[in-house]
Amino acid sequence: MRKALATGLLFAAVLTPTLQGCLPVVAASAVSGGALATLDRRSLGTQTDDETNEWKASSRVGEKYSENVHLNFTSYNRRVLITGEVPSEEVKAGVESIVSAMPQVHGVYNELAIGAVTSYAQRSTDAYITTRVKTRFVDQGKFNPVHVKVVTEASVVYLLGLVTQSEADPAIQIARTTPDVRKVVNLLEIISPAKAKELDVRMPEPRPSPAPASPGGG
Repeated sequence: MRKALATGLLFAAVLTPTLQGCLPVVAASAVSGGALATLDRRSLGTQTDDETNEWKASSRVGEKYSENVHLNFTSYNRRVLITGEVPSEEVKAGVESIVSAMPQVHGVYNELAIGAVTSYAQRSTDAYITTRVKTRFVDQGKFNPVHVKVVTEASVVYLLGLVTQSEADPAIQIARTTPDVRKVVNLLEIISPAKAKELDVRMPEPRPSPAPASPGGG
């Protein structure tokens, strides 16, 4: 049951791998009651802040840097991962400065590369790698894949999430052994098993449908 649910959530997510900020919306529409939001270990407030951080970062940085740059912003637990390519160290530092100044950002992982922007072919490969890693998470069945966010840039896989060490270890190993992955960057936040249990919210049991009233009321 749990694996089937995780698989459904995964496929809802990977249908649009390039629309990372829209992931909760896509999954919630695929599973009634907003199952992804319920299973997420982040609070609803934190999830909202993360979505807001992503579009605000894109908007604010785009106002200053729009030429010869390729930028992606992924916020998880109010920490923003910046990936892509920029033409100089000055631009790289400038992008980080803008994002760091945002009030709901509690940390920045600046993984920008200095150089020419990647091709659309490379970005398609990256999207495929992300899908492949997520699919292997489900196939292996060693942890709930909803708890690990996967981002791929130039064949480098970044892992984010709130996980226990026993969840982090297989996630990293699976990502590392996925074909075409050049490198894995571990940005997972480790929590205790007790904390994980506290944060995990069980899906409510479905209520049985009421029995139809008998004809004539009797």
